[in-house]
Amino acid sequence: MTLTQLRYAIAVADTKSMNEAAKQLFVTQPSLSSSIKELENEIDVELFRRTNKGVQITVEGKEFLGYARQVVEQYQLLEDRYVNKKNTRKKFSVSLQHYSFAVKAFVEMVKQFGMEEYEFAINETKTYEVIEDVKNFKSELGIIYLNEFNSGVITKILKENGLEFKELFPCETYAYMWKGNPLAAESVITMEQLKEYPCLSFEQGDNNSFYFAEEVLSTYDYKQIIKANDRATMLNLMVGLNGYTLCSGIICEELNGDEYCAIPLESDEVMRIGYIMRKGMALSPLAVKYLEEIQKVRGTQP
Repeated sequence: MTLTQLRYAIAVADTKSMNEAAKQLFVTQPSLSSSIKELENEIDVELFRRTNKGVQITVEGKEFLGYARQVVEQYQLLEDRYVNKKNTRKKFSVSLQHYSFAVKAFVEMVKQFGMEEYEFAINETKTYEVIEDVKNFKSELGIIYLNEFNSGVITKILKENGLEFKELFPCETYAYMWKGNPLAAESVITMEQLKEYPCLSFEQGDNNSFYFAEEVLSTYDYKQIIKANDRATMLNLMVGLNGYTLCSGIICEELNGDEYCAIPLESDEVMRIGYIMRKGMALSPLAVKYLEEIQKVRGTQP
């Protein structure tokens, strides 16, 4: 296995065409196909399936290419710094469920480090994609939660993909809603009180399993439930329809505004907020700092 073969495989994956990849790499198509075939034979993995419409990446190929991209990117950093003498920027990327406190922590970290020497990325996305991003090295960390219901399934998925979960802190369950909601003045709220109002839940796409839900009590028989894709839409639905969602209770008025509140839910449900990472890998200084900022944001909550 050579670095050139890895670069060839990445080019084919990106273009989904042997001919187009060959043009970009300035090699002949037969030479490229032969190199890819030699790589597949060596690792005993079929990376691509050739079809009349081009090439398709196999499931095993996606996993291999995740590692290949990491190797090529790291080599490029070494080459730029020590061979080409370029001043390269350090990178940090995180993927997360829709947590405003995690976004706030990201903002605080970026403010401290600045963007002249560093390149940052934050991906607020679906639960399964958070796992995929960390697995495929798109992100160094993923921020999710576990509870008694989803822990067994998600822990198994993480183990199968070479990942592990590290708990940051436990949280009780809260109902998050607009301050104009008729229930907003309650000191504690029950599911019985909430049943006349629409429950808002983040859409999980093709992986729409109860175990991937971002909200606890995902199997509860809600009278009304509405799926949304992003936090801005969720907040608008809270105002327009007096909807609510279930959350950790760690709110961020600086990002979401001060028109919303979190009320303790009468429930034994506990959310274990934490991060996922590649098993056995040391955290970068930026990742360590980011996790420190999450703890600080949590510490400012009443």
